[in-house]
Amino acid sequence: MGTPSDAELLAAHRAGDRHAFRELDARYRNRLWAIALRTLHHPEDAADVVQEALVAAHRNAGSYRGDASVRTWLHRILVNACIDRIRRDSRHRTVPFPEVEPRDRSPDVAADVVTRLSVVEALAELPAHQRVAVVLVDVQGWPLHEVAEVLEVPVGTVKSRCARGRLRLSALLGHLREGER
Repeated sequence: MGTPSDAELLAAHRAGDRHAFRELDARYRNRLWAIALRTLHHPEDAADVVQEALVAAHRNAGSYRGDASVRTWLHRILVNACIDRIRRDSRHRTVPFPEVEPRDRSPDVAADVVTRLSVVEALAELPAHQRVAVVLVDVQGWPLHEVAEVLEVPVGTVKSRCARGRLRLSALLGHLREGER
């Protein structure tokens, strides 16, 4: 027997297999964390939201209707958890420094750090629905139809949210282009 599909694992979990959901967790945890981190910009928040989403999926597996793939269902739960966290989080935090140390100490390193921090700050300024769309499409490289499925909106809405988010980012990050001249 080959590797079970996501749907087979979820069905086994629903039938009482205590190990089936662990396999789904192992398959998707890193992908979910990458999306949460890029959406929330804080490793601790990302880890919390991924855990919340996986616990919700585990507990609510019976609500899975099979309308979408298990992957899409898990991502939808995560995106909703991220949006809830953004809406709940009224704190204005400072932007953390990147966790990875620069490899070379050329003069461009400082400019790269400033650029990264500026982008993180600008993304944080976007409304949650635009931020999620921009992160999934432009940062994660997801196809528009998959983002539409996860967000449960038409493809045109995803395009619109991305366009509005990019326009706002362009205004917020215009100072970076001026520095190139």
